[in-house]
Amino acid sequence: MQDEVKTTCPYCGVGCGLIISPTRDGWAVGGDPDHPANFGRICSKGAVLIDTIMAEEQRDIRLLEPEVDGKQVAWRDAIDETAKRLRATIEQHGPKSVAFYVSGQLLTEDYYVANKLIKGFIGSPHIDTNSRLCMASTVVGHKRAFGADVVPGCYEDLEIADLVILTGSNLAWCHPVLNQRLRAAKEKHGTKIVVIDPRRTASCDIADLHLPIKPGSDVALFNGLLAWLDQTRNTDLRYVARHVTGYEHAVAEARADCPDIETTAEKCGLDTHESADELGSGLGKLETFFNWFAAFERTVTVFSQGVNQSSSGSDKVNSILNCHLATGRVGKPGSSPFSVTGQPNAMGGREVGGLANQLAAHMNPNDPNDVDRVRRFWKSDVLEQGEGYKAVDMFRAIERGEIKAVWIMATNPAVSLPDADRVRLALSRCPLVIVSDVVNDTDTLRHADIKLPAAGWAEKSGTVTNSERRISRQRPFREALGNAKPDWWIMSEVAKAMGFAKAFKYKDPSDIFAEHAALSEFENDGTRAFDIGAWHKARKSAYDSMAPFQWPASRKSQPANGATRLYGDGIFTTSSGRAKMLGLTHSGPQSQTSREYPLIANSGRYRDQWHTMTRTGTAARLSAHRPEPLLEIHPTDAALYGLSDGGIARIKSPHGTALMRVAITDAQTPGQVFVPMHWNDVFSAAGGIGRLQPPNVDPHSGQPESKHIPVALEPFSAKWQGLLFSSTPVDLSKLPYWVGATGPGSMVYEIAGDAPILFKSLLPITASRDVEQIIEYSDANKGVHRFARLEGDRITGALFVGPDRPALGRDWVSNLFGADAIAPVERNALLAGRMPDAGAINDRLICSCFSVGLAAISKAISEQNAVTATDIGRLLQAGTGCGSCVPEIKEILDDVLPRAAE
Repeated sequence: MQDEVKTTCPYCGVGCGLIISPTRDGWAVGGDPDHPANFGRICSKGAVLIDTIMAEEQRDIRLLEPEVDGKQVAWRDAIDETAKRLRATIEQHGPKSVAFYVSGQLLTEDYYVANKLIKGFIGSPHIDTNSRLCMASTVVGHKRAFGADVVPGCYEDLEIADLVILTGSNLAWCHPVLNQRLRAAKEKHGTKIVVIDPRRTASCDIADLHLPIKPGSDVALFNGLLAWLDQTRNTDLRYVARHVTGYEHAVAEARADCPDIETTAEKCGLDTHESADELGSGLGKLETFFNWFAAFERTVTVFSQGVNQSSSGSDKVNSILNCHLATGRVGKPGSSPFSVTGQPNAMGGREVGGLANQLAAHMNPNDPNDVDRVRRFWKSDVLEQGEGYKAVDMFRAIERGEIKAVWIMATNPAVSLPDADRVRLALSRCPLVIVSDVVNDTDTLRHADIKLPAAGWAEKSGTVTNSERRISRQRPFREALGNAKPDWWIMSEVAKAMGFAKAFKYKDPSDIFAEHAALSEFENDGTRAFDIGAWHKARKSAYDSMAPFQWPASRKSQPANGATRLYGDGIFTTSSGRAKMLGLTHSGPQSQTSREYPLIANSGRYRDQWHTMTRTGTAARLSAHRPEPLLEIHPTDAALYGLSDGGIARIKSPHGTALMRVAITDAQTPGQVFVPMHWNDVFSAAGGIGRLQPPNVDPHSGQPESKHIPVALEPFSAKWQGLLFSSTPVDLSKLPYWVGATGPGSMVYEIAGDAPILFKSLLPITASRDVEQIIEYSDANKGVHRFARLEGDRITGALFVGPDRPALGRDWVSNLFGADAIAPVERNALLAGRMPDAGAINDRLICSCFSVGLAAISKAISEQNAVTATDIGRLLQAGTGCGSCVPEIKEILDDVLPRAAE
């Protein structure tokens, strides 16, 4: 049995260290107590990683062999054909007719080879990454203020700050381990926490103040704060005089925009009745926030996608940085702005120049000196000055025929990019679409001419960089399945076949990392912040045993105080050494509501899902919390548009439509709805939100405005609804509404239709028809139909249909699929539509870490006298893992306790 392996989680940008331990049946996963990012903590997604690994083997979801034009081929043939078609495209249309679209799921070594190949040897600037969709505005903001894309703080700052501001960040769901650290700090030190978010999220559970600002009004809020700080003499003018330029202009613009607190409240929508809560009026809470920011020297402002994903995202970032610079709170213990990234290696991609407006090693593609430097280092003859197409523009160029070949790696732009139907149209028109992926079916793969099987997380070796600039090793703990290969190997082999063998002679990812490190220190006299030159000649043994470290790791210019925090000495990465404050003016989102589209849809993540669900969608425990995409809407709006809780709504925008289950909640502000980002055509009929999103982008960063979608709503009038359980894939393409989720023993499909169909035809067909039978119950008058397909005594499919959504214990039915035979009492229960345990009918998973559902928690309250979340944790363990379910447990307590007392 092999030894345990220390690696890094493949989900969000926290970069948690994991320990994979061999077991008799496979592996077990746990948090690494020695890793500085998490100190042993783990979230619900990380805790279920082995489930997703096992699902890859048990279900036919992996891409295991190369394919060219729909036919499996050997690797040598796939490499040669890929190189041949790329060369032909370049010869006929020029190097700029080729583009790469890559991903924050790639390792740094993969990213480096991709950037070097297309920019340095193909000679095209057109490489961009899905990090464009999450962190591009932060890159612009950092560079404009600090001179470099540098996060100055570290995670420890959350634990030693006196005030933590979460703006545009649902930390509890999107970065649960950081939320655990913050929750613990609050319990220990009484940290003040302010949540700035249009809706009441799970992060509000630990907040002392919630500011439900109007969507898109962040610049007005922080302009108002800056003007107020200046007027009340709460800025650090001595620090400003020594270390900052642009203060007077920034303050003048802020005063012109938001001259007083009343104007700020009005622009931010905090002057309304809806902005008030038990803590006071919106205006009163705004004043409290301003006073707290002034009073607490140790202030950390955490920001994420709610700030970045905006047509003014870059200005939002700089409005936050302005306030920290004006008060001298940058890079000091417990005192800094802090961008938390969404992907495991978005930072690593930024370091190697994965964005179209970056060059390798944090150099500038518009600077002729930087371009010449990289050209000489790579020994490239074709590296040109200038930026490539950013993501949205890249796919427009594909659509109009300017780009003839695109290589997409580890991402799913047909789902994740805005105006997704146009992206699909572009891919359908592109003469050459190459896709490297781990799975065998995504919305994007369906357009591929060449499919290249990439190694998965458990099989790859390399590095990633987390949100606090910490580089960690990702280590494999199993052999690659089938003929899957690492991305760096695939690209290097194609490069060799194209005639660039001399520059791509890598034998191991350690060779690539050493070259990356060498470039970071090449002709770097300290003017470039990113420098990991200490690793430029590291041997493979040192690379293999690498402990997590923060950059810079320079041989020549290491900061005197180390790399834990940067800029604490007031010396920045600009030509003058001073940071820059920018004069900013609030401007609203590009798309506004209208009579036709009167509501604003906000989008974001669910607690237990990730991106487009290619990994998390395979795990029953992760699918159970929210098995369908929910349209979350305020009761007032639901009544206005004729929507009922649990019904289905049609969501329309100028760009497309979606269908989602309705969840009525007062966590939403009237006039706004929330939709999740994860669903796609593999998991639903019409649950993807990319089709709704306008292609509006920030003019500086090119980042799409994903948080502000004008929409209209109407009820979807279902004639019937049903639940379908199947052990094999089923074709539901003719149904207007279906959503698939992984159950404990089968796939579970929520289905609905607006016209009669032959229901029995929806059941999966078994391979052995001679031993199959269908048992059924039908009541045509009531419109109720129940079917079960059996192969011998083993169940292979079940279908429950009625005029309303069937009330069933989904896990109970799904678990029957794992048995060799079902008992007569179970057959009868299926036909009767009645579960043996009545409490399981309305059960839903609350705690993914310990698989604790609503029924168990309700029982602990009513029968075991649980009255607090701590009691629930003691009795059931729920909430004692990653902690992201604690807010929901408290909501259940608030709901059940009064009824239990009756």
